[in-house]
Amino acid sequence: MRKILPAANKTIFAFGGGFNKVFLRYIAQLTGKPNPKICFVPTATGDNPNAILNWYAICENEAIRPFVLRTYISSYNTKESFEDQLLFMDAIIVGGGNTLNMMGIWKYQGIDVVMKKAYDKGIVLAGGSAGSLCWFKEGSTDSRPGKLTIVQCLGFLPFSHSPHYHSEPGRRPMYFEAIRQKELMPGYACDDMAGLVFVNGKLVSSVSQQENSHSYFVSLVDGQIKEELLPAEIIT
Repeated sequence: MRKILPAANKTIFAFGGGFNKVFLRYIAQLTGKPNPKICFVPTATGDNPNAILNWYAICENEAIRPFVLRTYISSYNTKESFEDQLLFMDAIIVGGGNTLNMMGIWKYQGIDVVMKKAYDKGIVLAGGSAGSLCWFKEGSTDSRPGKLTIVQCLGFLPFSHSPHYHSEPGRRPMYFEAIRQKELMPGYACDDMAGLVFVNGKLVSSVSQQENSHSYFVSLVDGQIKEELLPAEIIT
């Protein structure tokens, strides 16, 4: 009789912004593996070379094996499929940039489906800004000209999301109004340098790199916005 293995934990670490070595080490710890394989996905910046160089600079002298998934590619020069590359990893970190453009590219390249396979497999998913927003059902984005708007995302986490919550003008009031008008469902907001860990779709941890960076749960109660501060563990 074949042994039935326990289901893998599905882990997402979403932070408002400010990716650095502290968050990299935290993500590496979440994998539970020594020297984990971690892939950076810079789709939201159009595979910007500076973003890729910054990734490798952050990884320097860290106990990880760094990789990059480029989506602006030629099939002549890229033989491995996106699925082969991503499902080989222990963690996947999605970079910031234009969320709307990234979601469109992922959809037409089938990367959205691969990300779900990675999630179900227990590969740690992480990111800030566009890289946090993508894991939620929906949220606020600056991906369109003129003003903050709403974007639909992968929906692995059945909530809305606002990155850069206090870090960028207009983020908090727009999030309040969208939830008040029921244009967005209740959800989680993160300042830069603050983040949340979800396991199997449930919040299990709130962390921050500094005392004045926070995460919140924002909901509508009796027609009024309720903003709940989520106490954080300081990580360094």
